[in-house]
Amino acid sequence: MFRTPAPRRQLANLGPIEQLRAGRLAPRLTLLLVGLFLYGASMAMVVRSVLGLIPWDVLHVGLQEQLPLSFGTVVVGVSILVLLLWIPLRQRPGLGTVLNALLIGPSADLTLALLPETDELGWRVLLLLGGILLNGVATGMYIGSQFGPGPRDGLMTGLARVSGRSIRLVRTVLEVVVVAVGWLLGGVVGLGTVLYAVLIGPLAHFFLPLFTVELPEGPRR
Repeated sequence: MFRTPAPRRQLANLGPIEQLRAGRLAPRLTLLLVGLFLYGASMAMVVRSVLGLIPWDVLHVGLQEQLPLSFGTVVVGVSILVLLLWIPLRQRPGLGTVLNALLIGPSADLTLALLPETDELGWRVLLLLGGILLNGVATGMYIGSQFGPGPRDGLMTGLARVSGRSIRLVRTVLEVVVVAVGWLLGGVVGLGTVLYAVLIGPLAHFFLPLFTVELPEGPRR
């Protein structure tokens, strides 16, 4: 979704094993894992605010309303389905792609278990704003680790490449579709949905350079 401002070749262009061999593994893995945990936590904070959901979470909550599954389990299931859509697009997942699909959901479930529901509006507003801010930090961390894009980001870039359309257009169409389907299934659309759409771009743009790991030139294919 966001272009990493690194002057060298991106590790997302390499296979998972090549990524592991590229150096600076320990700090990059730490950055990736912490970023993914915080991403799931930020999703849970926005869910608990009950003031509107992150666009893809409108779909996740809508599906949760229809299925006997936890929120995090739905997130994992949707991530795996999205990854299957990478196959005809000939997208190549990285280590971060796979861990994104598997870890964000459990992190969200854990945070939801620790965060009680509340009717206090002030606390809900803090959860919403804090969740969006934390999501921007987490986005910068997991993308900055350069282990590959998340499943939904890769779907967006793959569709843009295959269709020849702009990433902005493809992202807009995707998010409108998932929000519409999620809302029809019972997901919550509200102030948080709008604020996230407006703020996540600038937040990620700010935090991504702070966390991006500079990498050596990888072997060319």
